[in-house]
Amino acid sequence: MEPLFLAWSYFRRRKFQLCADLCTQMLEKSPYDQAAWILKARALTEMVYVDEIDVDQEGIAEMVLDENAIAQVPRPGTSLKLPGTNQMGGPSPAVRPITQAGRPITGFLRPSTQSGRPGTMEQAIRTPRTAHTARPVTSSSGRFVRLGTASMLTSPDGPFINLSRLNLTKYAQKPKLAKALDLAALSTEHSQYKDWWWKVQIGKCYYRLGMYREAEKQFKSALKQQEMVDTFLYLAKVYISLDQPVTALNLFKQGLDKFPGEVTLLCGIARIYEEMNNISSAAEYYKEVLKQDSTHVEAIACIGSNHFYSDQPEIALRFYRRLLQMGVYNCQLFNNLGLCCFYAQQYDMTLTSFERALSLAENEEEAADVWYNLGHVAVGIGDTNLAHQCFRLALVHNNHHAEAYNNLAVLEMRKGHVEQARALLQTASSLAPHMYEPHFNFATVSDKIGDLQRSYVAAQKSEAAFPDHVDTQHLIKQLKQHFAML
Repeated sequence: MEPLFLAWSYFRRRKFQLCADLCTQMLEKSPYDQAAWILKARALTEMVYVDEIDVDQEGIAEMVLDENAIAQVPRPGTSLKLPGTNQMGGPSPAVRPITQAGRPITGFLRPSTQSGRPGTMEQAIRTPRTAHTARPVTSSSGRFVRLGTASMLTSPDGPFINLSRLNLTKYAQKPKLAKALDLAALSTEHSQYKDWWWKVQIGKCYYRLGMYREAEKQFKSALKQQEMVDTFLYLAKVYISLDQPVTALNLFKQGLDKFPGEVTLLCGIARIYEEMNNISSAAEYYKEVLKQDSTHVEAIACIGSNHFYSDQPEIALRFYRRLLQMGVYNCQLFNNLGLCCFYAQQYDMTLTSFERALSLAENEEEAADVWYNLGHVAVGIGDTNLAHQCFRLALVHNNHHAEAYNNLAVLEMRKGHVEQARALLQTASSLAPHMYEPHFNFATVSDKIGDLQRSYVAAQKSEAAFPDHVDTQHLIKQLKQHFAML
């Protein structure tokens, strides 16, 4: 068979390594074969290709050293960066746990949903960016550099493309070969600024360089020439980076006018509503996503999570069972199934689900979460000794599990070990300053033993984390009366 045709066949079947090897053999025989050169370049690119529309992790450099100024007191419901502005009737932290950024925990792990915007460098370094590693991402641009050069360095004869020797002006006239910002700019010029694809590439380059306003201009110009779903998604990413969620929502809705029922646009709207604490609107759009694509894992997981925290574990169980039928088989799913079964009073399935979750746990953090949930089950059935052991095991697996420290402190208080409980609560509040429970519990314990000053400081921290907590307000009022009497 003709080698070039065979290489193209390998490429079509996504056997990129075989395709690249065959192209290398052809190039050894005829080094100036442009067809083989282009095909090898495409195969090597596809091997390390990352879909930038979804995968977008903000590194510490992008977060802490961000020079884009945002309003310190934005209007309610117009900012993703300051959690206190989201007065959208979202769920109470007493019902649904929140992340460090002040947003409710979502049903599906996405880049940047776990961490939010840390307030200090210490907090940024302490917080992992994904569930798979405890090490924070240092810089997103560095990640792209590693991904982009990996394939080129695997060649034993050195890099496949020597960028310093390329004549960019020459290749700009051959649109299929041009890459990177300079090349894209020259190609746009060559096409007399009429080619939308090159404008999108320039916009992507600007976005990676953190030049959001320049990227916005390029994407808008590309949309005028050719309306594409990807361009809407890229432009929305720019607006989210500029902390303009309302503009991003309007853009998605414009896109839906042009592409009715497009799943990625509907999902984008739902994500923004979820980040703005508007959970009811997010759930509506996730349901719209399921009308268009009934196997959309993210939508099913988020709706299931919403039903669980809305005190409807039986309905949440249906959604998680649907994921199981679709072939999703991991620790997190069985963990959620176990919790739903317990709260729906289907006790026969609870422990078997947690056993399966423990056997499927891929790392220490996942095992810690399973033991923590088993501790809750033990508290629910009244076995405090088992609960104590479960929370201890959670801390053995993950020494930074603030919730386990908090619950362990409550159990120690019941046994009358006040000092031990206070030490555990202090650890919990230092690990998770965004949680109100450790602060409130520490304030209550300190109040009981007569340490009113520390109790008042902790109660104020609890009020800052959860302003509507009635018990905290009562405690502060009581402490103020004590101080007034002095």
